[in-house]
Amino acid sequence: MPEPILDVRNLSVALPDDAGWRTIVSSVSFDVGQEIVALVGGSGSGKSLTARAIMGLLPARARPTADRLTCGGDDLRTLTEREWTRRRGKLLALMPQDPKMSLNPGQRIGVQIEETLLLHTSLRKEERREAALDMLVRLGLADAERIHRSYPRQLSGGMAQRAMMAAMLVNRPRLLIADEPTSALDREVQTQILALLRSLTVDLGMGLLLISHDLVQVARFADRVIVMRQGRIEEELAAHELADARSAYTRGLWAARPSAKTYGGRLPTADEAL
Repeated sequence: MPEPILDVRNLSVALPDDAGWRTIVSSVSFDVGQEIVALVGGSGSGKSLTARAIMGLLPARARPTADRLTCGGDDLRTLTEREWTRRRGKLLALMPQDPKMSLNPGQRIGVQIEETLLLHTSLRKEERREAALDMLVRLGLADAERIHRSYPRQLSGGMAQRAMMAAMLVNRPRLLIADEPTSALDREVQTQILALLRSLTVDLGMGLLLISHDLVQVARFADRVIVMRQGRIEEELAAHELADARSAYTRGLWAARPSAKTYGGRLPTADEAL
């Protein structure tokens, strides 16, 4: 079996409170290969905190521990801030929830896409431009030249999301963490973005850790699913098995998905299934 791109063993994250330290993420273990692994669970289950621990982006007051935390063979537990700067955008990258809020409104899209190449490669200016344009085309933006010279305010939500994806992927990281990457988009554009991410996972040979609340899309596009509840892993299963999950909590999450049948009515909570 090939080595996983991401290997997490017994990751915990504690935060200070009035009583001392409170463990928010507790003994989480999983791996990601060249595939899409979805991290799902209710609000406050620890999904985003787990992702930030992997990226080295926890608040200063947080106390992370892990028996093993590697990406591409690098031990992420021991990196200095300077070493993290060299790896973010090259070894691993984080795609935030809202691209319109994350893109710099005062800079053209091309400048923002090429920034990673400027930091991590020795490519000349014209080579960086060509790489940025190529990635925009890969992401389904036929009018790449116009997008490249546009400002974020001139783009639709779907275009801005693709531009953000281009900025994260142009340097071909080994692992992409996408935190609710389609939450601000309509259903059709959500499907397009997730289909692109699935295709690029194969084309670029990368792993994708997808944080999502949309179990219907997860079942369609992910390979495996890790279900978190109250900071722990509740269950791990193949994405196509979500409808037949063993855990009552996972079945509750699945039952709580909106659909045409439930339109206008009250959806159950996942905990009501327990």
